[in-house]
Amino acid sequence: MTTYKTSEVAKIINVHPNTIRLYEKLELIPKAEHLPNGYRIFTEFHIKQCKLVRIAFQIELLQRGLRKKIIKMLKMSAKDSFDDAIILAREYLNQIKQEQIYAEEAIIIVKKILSEKKQKNIYNLKRKEVSQLLNISIDTLRNWEMNGLITIKRKSNGYRIYNDEDIQRLKIIRTLRYANYSLEAILYMLYQLSQNPSIDIKVSLNTSHKTDNITSVYDQLIISLSQAEKNICQILNMLYEMKNSFS
Repeated sequence: MTTYKTSEVAKIINVHPNTIRLYEKLELIPKAEHLPNGYRIFTEFHIKQCKLVRIAFQIELLQRGLRKKIIKMLKMSAKDSFDDAIILAREYLNQIKQEQIYAEEAIIIVKKILSEKKQKNIYNLKRKEVSQLLNISIDTLRNWEMNGLITIKRKSNGYRIYNDEDIQRLKIIRTLRYANYSLEAILYMLYQLSQNPSIDIKVSLNTSHKTDNITSVYDQLIISLSQAEKNICQILNMLYEMKNSFS
């Protein structure tokens, strides 16, 4: 049986040796045997498992428990529980597909909101009233304002008053946030929309740009979900191969 030292595994996987030690500490790969001199000895199974970990974290999605699910899947694989790992990988794949549906549907909803005929002077609401109307917590409204997604005018007494355009903008933000678009992606899309009302919203949300006004890096949600789907399909194939080779 071929064995490897930590440095050799790191070279094959193209990571720092400390990364391999971290994988072991986090139980993402099996515990390595130790020689009398203290050196760790890894096997071909460790190599395959390390490659699995690398692919799993190429596109790391944090929403709706996806990160916890992929970590649990890796730990199952590390314990030779390949059938359980395959079940979790398939659940992850199904969830990714559902997230893609949410992301696409959100764009359709935003387009519908923007196309609705504007009726002037319907809304003249305080923050609490807006919170109740849109079913958004006051803390969330405060957070969106602090992050620059919306700027609300104040009356002479200091109270914020939300008008028709504010409500429309909040509906757009709410829709995209529920679909897990990042604050940065939404902010950039709203900025582009203010410059050009006919922009392609999907392209805007999934394009990373740097301007004089906004210098954040955008999460490109739909692109990330698509890549995550490809990765988990690759992982599933690897799990079946590992099951045949190492069970």
